[in-house]
Amino acid sequence: MTGINGKLYLQVEIAHLYMRRHALTPEQFLELDKEYDILHFLDIGYEPYHLTGSEGVLAEIEEIIAEQRAAKARVM
Repeated sequence: MTGINGKLYLQVEIAHLYMRRHALTPEQFLELDKEYDILHFLDIGYEPYHLTGSEGVLAEIEEIIAEQRAAKARVM
C-alpha cells in the first residue's frame, strides 16, 4: 500500500487502536487530534512509521502527546 491509500489506512488503523486503548469516542479522539495534530503526524511520518507496526506507532504518539502536555504545563 502506498501513497494516499497507505497513509489513510494508517491513520484509520491507529485512530481505531488509540480510541480502543484509551476508551475514547470518535468525537473525543477528534478533539485530541485538534489539540495534538495526531493525524497530521501520521501523514508526515508515514514512511518511517508504517514500518514499525501499530504498537510502535501508538507508543510514539503517546510519547509525543505526553511531551506536548508537559511543555504546556511548564508554560502555565
